[in-house]
Amino acid sequence: MLKITLKRSTIGRIPKHRKIVEALGLRRPGNVVFQPDNPATRGMINEIAFMVDVEEVEEN
Repeated sequence: MLKITLKRSTIGRIPKHRKIVEALGLRRPGNVVFQPDNPATRGMINEIAFMVDVEEVEEN
């Protein structure tokens, strides 16, 4: 399981990056979501790595 925190705003970003942020369930800077650790999620994170912080957490 991945803990994803949006650390930069989507203002002024290209539409592709905005759509990826929305697809991950993030809304505003500081927002945190938990997503499964799979290749699709990792691919999205790689595209917007400069905008997010990612931590691996254990599933409870």
